[in-house]
Amino acid sequence: MQIARAATPEPRYQSMIEALSRANAAVVGVQVVAAEDARSAQTLGRQRAGSGVVIGPDGLILTIGYLMLEAETIQVVTQDGRSIPARPVAYDLATGFGLLQAVLPLRGVQPVPLGTVADSSEGEAVMAAVGGNGGDVAMAQIVSKRPFSGYWEYHIESALFTSPPIGNHSGAPVFNQRGELLGIGSLVVSDALGDGRRMPGNMFVPVDLLKPILAELRRSGTTRQSRRPWLGLSSTEQGGFVRIVRVNDDGPAYAAGVAPGDVVLAIDGARVTSLESFYKKLWAKPNPEDEVQLTLQHGSVVRQVTIKGVDRMTVIRKPSGI
Repeated sequence: MQIARAATPEPRYQSMIEALSRANAAVVGVQVVAAEDARSAQTLGRQRAGSGVVIGPDGLILTIGYLMLEAETIQVVTQDGRSIPARPVAYDLATGFGLLQAVLPLRGVQPVPLGTVADSSEGEAVMAAVGGNGGDVAMAQIVSKRPFSGYWEYHIESALFTSPPIGNHSGAPVFNQRGELLGIGSLVVSDALGDGRRMPGNMFVPVDLLKPILAELRRSGTTRQSRRPWLGLSSTEQGGFVRIVRVNDDGPAYAAGVAPGDVVLAIDGARVTSLESFYKKLWAKPNPEDEVQLTLQHGSVVRQVTIKGVDRMTVIRKPSGI
């Protein structure tokens, strides 16, 4: 009697390897020199390096927006070492995405397909890729999918967290095993699990957030959801309180007398218990320039301040072309 031999898994693995190789071929390095008078140079520096990934047949590149903030020159570096000038297309404050356009044809580079984080699951193996001359790939694992609030007046309803972390994460794409783009690297975090246990990892902005706004970004250089009040604060969430840790000296909060160490108790009389609730109450204002009243506590002193918000995009130097 003959025993049927089990089907070999090699073809499936070969298909995955080919898909990831094609995806990696679309990853580019992004090199930026910011304008000499760029406000963002204080925190990001003038010379910046990260990654991006080609998502359009015309050489459209998706990256993380802070790389290209107030850029004076932009170069992309292909896998074969070619350095090609690029121009800024869009910067979306709400999601953090940035779009670049290669000025010259990217010969032999095919755009990657866009996947969806909704189809991914915790424990799934993914590939992160870094572009440029020091380009590399690294396997990681999805460890959580959840909302994320950043200290810099930033919140998204869904973020992708992986571990172990990659170092040069800025703009680095992450792919599923079919070679589909899942997200763009934004941060290194110490709490990738999000449950209080320490686990270093990366936060990626999901490509799902790009799909509904891509046409608008290409058309106008930003989105309507990015036109919202900005106060110029860096804050942290501690035990049900929002504490101010830094105040931009060129922002409206500084002008109103907000100081590091202030605790935000309420916004327009509504209690604030988290960064998410703080931001959502702030962004509920219909216009970026609307006034907002903060109830603040510093030590035993409670006071109220009124701040007139500003449109963030009006106080930073836009790259020419946006």
